[in-house]
Amino acid sequence: MMVQRPILWGVLNVTPDSFSDGGLFAGTDAALAHAIDMVAGGASVIDVGGESTRPGALRVDPAQEMARVIPVISELANRGYTVSVDTMNAQTAERALEAGAQIVNDVSGGLADPRMHSVVAHSDAQYVIMHWRGHSDQMDTQAVYTDVVGEVRDELAERVASAVSAGIAQERIILDPGLGFAKNSDHNWAVLEGLAHLTTLGCRLLVGASRKRFLGELLPEGHHVTERDGVSASVGVSLADRGVWGLRVHNPLIHTQSLDVWQAVREGRRP
Repeated sequence: MMVQRPILWGVLNVTPDSFSDGGLFAGTDAALAHAIDMVAGGASVIDVGGESTRPGALRVDPAQEMARVIPVISELANRGYTVSVDTMNAQTAERALEAGAQIVNDVSGGLADPRMHSVVAHSDAQYVIMHWRGHSDQMDTQAVYTDVVGEVRDELAERVASAVSAGIAQERIILDPGLGFAKNSDHNWAVLEGLAHLTTLGCRLLVGASRKRFLGELLPEGHHVTERDGVSASVGVSLADRGVWGLRVHNPLIHTQSLDVWQAVREGRRP
């Protein structure tokens, strides 16, 4: 069976407090340099976010969020890169699309801002709907399930129906199971094992396991978050075998190298 190699989305946090690299790329010049490095490492999409969604993070005013992301998005779009804006705010999404973003990555799937579906519907942008139950300062208390895979699937199906009803064509929708969002480690592993149930919704799947807490539990206590790149790439290869369309990653190069080996093994040739 032919399995398509997943595309890589490079995470670009222009924030002071993201869990993986908060503050490293908050300046426009540093953000652009890192984006260029990620594209060189194999990223097809640069996903620019100006509001941290790490557990416990507080909301950012949309004006501040736009001040962080719009200059970066504009410059990347002018250079011909495919850009996604990672935002829950319809106003930020609107401005980002005007600045040249082609994708809106909404971790709330339209639940955080009722205008979001309308903004996306009136554009030709692709739209990422993630499974989400609440903001970062409350999501750990929402991690209660009887059947995590079934409930994630059903809740995503509701968001897809809402988006389609608002005028967003289903072929423009990408689904993200929301690893780490209102899910504990056992929930995350169960969702990964049950991804085939999400493909029945008829949308592409984008998975963001990179550097997350549940992978850090596989490593020695006190490790640096960047040391999770190896286990992240291992998960990425496993997901490639499962036919996942895209991987949202912090270190595209290590994922590219791992996928090169994966593809060589599948095709019986040297990478």
